[in-house]
Amino acid sequence: MLDIKYIRENTVTVKERLNTRGTDFANLIDRAVELDTKRREVIFDNEEQKAKQNTVNRSIPLMKKEGRDLTDVFEELKTIAGKIKEDDRVLDEIENELESILLSLPNIPDQTVPVGKDESENTEIRRHGSPTEFTFAAKPHWDLGKALGILDPETAAKVSGARFHFYKGLGARLERSVINYFLDTHTGNGYTEVFPPFMVNRDSMRGTGQLPKFEEDAFRIANNDYFLIPTAEVPVTNMFRNDILKKSDLPIKYCAYSACFRAEAGSAGRDQRGLIRQHQFNKVELVKFCEPENSYDELEKLTSDACAVLEGLALPYRVVLLCTGDMGFSSAKTYDIEVWMPSYNRYVEISSCSCFTDYQARRAAIRYKGDVKDKAAFVHTLNGSGVAVGRTVAAILENCQNADSSITVPEALRAYMGTDVIG
Repeated sequence: MLDIKYIRENTVTVKERLNTRGTDFANLIDRAVELDTKRREVIFDNEEQKAKQNTVNRSIPLMKKEGRDLTDVFEELKTIAGKIKEDDRVLDEIENELESILLSLPNIPDQTVPVGKDESENTEIRRHGSPTEFTFAAKPHWDLGKALGILDPETAAKVSGARFHFYKGLGARLERSVINYFLDTHTGNGYTEVFPPFMVNRDSMRGTGQLPKFEEDAFRIANNDYFLIPTAEVPVTNMFRNDILKKSDLPIKYCAYSACFRAEAGSAGRDQRGLIRQHQFNKVELVKFCEPENSYDELEKLTSDACAVLEGLALPYRVVLLCTGDMGFSSAKTYDIEVWMPSYNRYVEISSCSCFTDYQARRAAIRYKGDVKDKAAFVHTLNGSGVAVGRTVAAILENCQNADSSITVPEALRAYMGTDVIG
């Protein structure tokens, strides 16, 4: 959520920066400023009425002592009380509408983010490794999975529906091995592992920016108002909702495995085959809480930490800086890590690493202070996939395949797998 004070004092700048996202928010911003002005006027009047009420109340004992008629005084108090009640009603309406508008405004892109309309205008930052080349006709991972008997979307479709998978045998072990390798790597790099709930309440979804805008993409549990998590970012970030952290504890770094659930309502027809776009998938998430002045440095470190697990698997990848038109709703700056997928003949997103500045912290009321006497300030939050497990499995199958459709297991996974080859 954006700071209404910042919007009020920098209205033109906010309009210009948000406009780079490809949507015109000018009317909403103007309405927010108008409501904020009315809110402050009503608060001022309300405080004046309460001060007047207190003054009159303090005068009553003396007037009684003097034997004066209090009829007009009580009538005045009744009028004042009515004004206070009306101010409270109006203030409640104003604040509800203002909050609704602020919840619908995305984060302001950082000045270092390139302006662009969509993914075609993202900026490539660097590459690691070269696209895999083969001396034989390479197969896509869905054909490899079928040939090896390790991926079974047909049975999953019978049990659940489209965009689900059964992993079997060494396929299931490969998925589990990747998860453990990711967690072991990140915990060895200073992240504390947490295992979060897979369901959260509405306040948690609102706190990280999934609600209200993306409710149609979420799986909601009927009659309970719980949501299946779209990413571990949601429960892990909300661990500190309404808390005040110690400055000395920052930065706080967590990694978390979770299953993730997404309706993918806006992507009908895309990536119907294979593991790239599923309703349920596994992911290891990295989440950070830090001081504002360090957040963009922490973003660089987080992105490097996510890249490290791909380098350990010897998978070719690249890092791109997202432009304003392709960036997530809550993000101020995002790097996408894209792994090379031979079946697509291009790089495919496997991680998004984002700095949210104080946008999520303001929604979730996550603050910090250095001393008990200090005024609490909002932390900055960051998160990134470290990385998506199913897409990693797909990338391993495609990049490490052999002419006989067997898969050479990356060296980093062999101790977990107990074999060098899936065949």
